[in-house]
Amino acid sequence: MALLAADIGNSHTVLGLLEDGQVEADWRVGTDERRTSDEWAALLRGLLGERLADVDGIAVCATVPAVLHEWRDMLTRYFPDCPTVVVEPGVRTGIPVLMDNPREVGSDRIINALAAAAQFGGPAIVVDFGGTATTFDVVSEKGQYVGGAISPGLEISLEALGRRGAQLRKVELVRPRAVIAKNTVEALQSGLLFGGASLVEGIVARMIAELGVPREDVRVVATGYLAPLLLEECGCFTDHDPWLTLRGLAQVFDRNS
Repeated sequence: MALLAADIGNSHTVLGLLEDGQVEADWRVGTDERRTSDEWAALLRGLLGERLADVDGIAVCATVPAVLHEWRDMLTRYFPDCPTVVVEPGVRTGIPVLMDNPREVGSDRIINALAAAAQFGGPAIVVDFGGTATTFDVVSEKGQYVGGAISPGLEISLEALGRRGAQLRKVELVRPRAVIAKNTVEALQSGLLFGGASLVEGIVARMIAELGVPREDVRVVATGYLAPLLLEECGCFTDHDPWLTLRGLAQVFDRNS
């Protein structure tokens, strides 16, 4: 039997089928606020096929309230007998959240910190490369979530340049030939990728300094579907786990089911 984990982000929804804590299958679909509960159910049936019968638990975290509302309705109507955990305030995660208002922290960020603490220990910094935002989440050496930072994601930055720049347009997010670009397309790519890499390295360095621990003691973990674009450009990462959030969801499900 398997757990279906769903990480509902602003740009994309990542689905994973986990058995014994390992991701056996995964899918990434667009997060559409107009999609109804019936459409989500049909989508899951189409993606999972016969594997849907193996699902004996569902864990969900979401940053989009409208989509989470439809998921709740779908779970009630189409999976009434399946144990379900929706990560939200009040759900036991097992990681202390040392924030001014713990309820305002995105559930995906708490999940990332939990998974990093369990897998790598602390201190650790998780950098999650989403299309809308790049998030930085910090775990102390005691395994506590102590805060983080949020910056614009690569995709939303590219879209903003295309909308507001009279002579700019949306380009493919790939590594250009050089930092000093010879044309507008590569100039955009250079600014986004190399600028993004410098931003990540700069914030991570400042966070480590603020933690007051030796650099070599900190695990810096990259996750998110855009992480492969910047892994080779950043010298700060010690680990890459594309399924960090899904593993964290599995841990929360085990704790609450």
